[in-house]
Amino acid sequence: MNSNNIIIRNIPGIPEIKSGDDLPFIISKAFKKNRIKLKDKDVLVITQKIISKSENRLVHKDSIKPTTKAIILSKKINKNPFLTQLILNESKRIIQKKPGVIITETHHGFICANSGIDQSNIPVDYYCLLPLNPDKSAKKIRLIFEKELDIKIGVIISDTFGRPFRSGQTDVAIGVSGITPLLNYRGIKDSYGKNINVTSIAIADELASSAELVLGKTTDSPVALIRGYDFKYSTKNSKLLIMPKNKSLFS
Repeated sequence: MNSNNIIIRNIPGIPEIKSGDDLPFIISKAFKKNRIKLKDKDVLVITQKIISKSENRLVHKDSIKPTTKAIILSKKINKNPFLTQLILNESKRIIQKKPGVIITETHHGFICANSGIDQSNIPVDYYCLLPLNPDKSAKKIRLIFEKELDIKIGVIISDTFGRPFRSGQTDVAIGVSGITPLLNYRGIKDSYGKNINVTSIAIADELASSAELVLGKTTDSPVALIRGYDFKYSTKNSKLLIMPKNKSLFS
């Protein structure tokens, strides 16, 4: 794929998002305000936080009733019992727990800290949960823009995850629509003429991570535009990025 001149820029002017807000309309308005027009093969990277806000995935502390299990666990790991209860609610299973953190497998299949729940950039005493179906959210936004503008684009919903055996965090794709999540090099010859047999690049994660460079964590710009990446249009979604249990070396 020829992508020699990739442009990544944030889209300022997105207001505080509330439950029920029309995100495609708000994003479109910000594009017009910045005199930017979406083009064919553009990729939109949208942070999970505004998806969750628009889909009413913020939970107030007073609405949470910790169970005995959550209270006992919270005392063992020195963690807020309200947050502990939400983590349990949002997970299939606990992978690991240590003081201050619980690594879980969410109902989506993501392996992450605290079931992806956080309290940054939201009101006090609220918790932000992951969208119920980030792929569906990405597809809905993509189809609206494609119908309105008669173009084909990719949409990625991003979130910040830690990584096993690596310090620091990076943004990854938790929702994907219109763009191939994985780029398979199998069958292509390397620079020495040998066939590449196993390399599969998580291109959606790489695009999400690159977008974070212009989004940051403290800006009011939760949407990025990536232009110039010549992606293969696809109906696949983020499920391809989740390692099957029978192939995982660390399950």
